[in-house]
Amino acid sequence: MNFPSKLLGKLKDRQLSNTLRKLSEVNERELVDFSSNDYIGFSKEESISERSAKELKRLEHLNGSTGSRLLTGNFLIHTSLEEDLASHFKAEAVLLFNSGYDANLGLLSSVPQRGDRIFYDEYSHASIRDGLKLSNAKSFKFKHNDIEDLRRKIKATSGGGEDYVIVESVYSMDGDFGPIEKLVDLSIELNFNLIVDEAHSTGVFGPKGEGIVVEKKLESKVFARIHTFGKALGCHGAMIAGSSVLKEYLINFSRSFIYTTAPSPHAVLAVKNAVSLLPKSKAPAKLHKNISCFKAYIIHFKLEDFFIESGSPIQSAVFGSPGKVKEISSRLEDKGYDAKPILYPTVPKGQERIRFCLHSYNTAHQMKEILYLLSTFV
Repeated sequence: MNFPSKLLGKLKDRQLSNTLRKLSEVNERELVDFSSNDYIGFSKEESISERSAKELKRLEHLNGSTGSRLLTGNFLIHTSLEEDLASHFKAEAVLLFNSGYDANLGLLSSVPQRGDRIFYDEYSHASIRDGLKLSNAKSFKFKHNDIEDLRRKIKATSGGGEDYVIVESVYSMDGDFGPIEKLVDLSIELNFNLIVDEAHSTGVFGPKGEGIVVEKKLESKVFARIHTFGKALGCHGAMIAGSSVLKEYLINFSRSFIYTTAPSPHAVLAVKNAVSLLPKSKAPAKLHKNISCFKAYIIHFKLEDFFIESGSPIQSAVFGSPGKVKEISSRLEDKGYDAKPILYPTVPKGQERIRFCLHSYNTAHQMKEILYLLSTFV
């Protein structure tokens, strides 16, 4: 059977622009990790896996949940985890989803209605944008972290219906922070519902890894929060935190929740044990120390002009050429370091970069050496 020529043409375009993606084998060789989202090393934390395996043996279903939550897949461990998460993340209620992508699709496709408006930051993640495409509400983009542009856009499109604004607390490509406090103030002034995606702040910020909204004590002022478990928590899945009414609504109308198999018992137990470890873990504090150390080495090696200002584990050096960032990444790999190139369309053309993801387990020597190498390559 012949593959459609239009699709072959799209692949050819990627090849010609040097932006064709390929899968690589993880751990094919031992590389120092400056690429994964395993910010505090929980994906390798033996106490989480050992405790989860022990608890799993007590359950009737060891491998799968057998169906959707509304049919045969709703076990005590699911509801118990949601209660634990609601307590930990200071929310009235929490609903589990299979991934952050599913959570954003499920929320944005079901909650905003026809006649409503959704305003989203131009740097919003692909899962947010795909959720907007499934919504019956009209969506409007505003300039990144620009409160005044958002204000103008809301006032210019005033009318009936509800207004929703969705932002991220930490942006995945630049690593900078959303202006959550200013957005909360604006939500009170202009009467809109604020949604915050906390994917990259979960487990990293907040007194016990609850995210930036809780760190700033604003959880009661935010309509919904999306937290994912596949980054700092080292597990899989996601949750939406909000009111009890929001949870009931999502159970009834969120298609990515209703029409999918529930998270497996193992996935649920892993999240439970990861969250229970957060309050006593020293890894988040070590991560923040490493962020400060890495930023100091950026200055030491005079690389400030390349790096986007960021106080998060995501530190991006922009070189503006797909060929250049691929070459730098390859040369770093030859020296034993894994730092991935980020290409168009993940970032705009001319904004191609090396994204360095920092971890609690990176050493000062590793951070110094990788930035030294970078300084010799540019």
